[in-house]
Amino acid sequence: MIARLFCVVAMTWTALIVAFLAPSALPASWQYYVYSPASVGLWLLAVVFAPLIAVTAKWPWIKHG
Repeated sequence: MIARLFCVVAMTWTALIVAFLAPSALPASWQYYVYSPASVGLWLLAVVFAPLIAVTAKWPWIKHG
């Protein structure tokens, strides 16, 4: 059960990190808008709350396999 819980949280954080780093391939003039303080703040909120939502959504799989 703990391994499945860790897997869900790790995959959620991996998806969020990939989504955060993906715009770095854009031109430099766009990066100010993509990495604005508001978007970074929303990303940090997602890092905190997205694993909770993912664990809630996957709880039957975590609990019973």
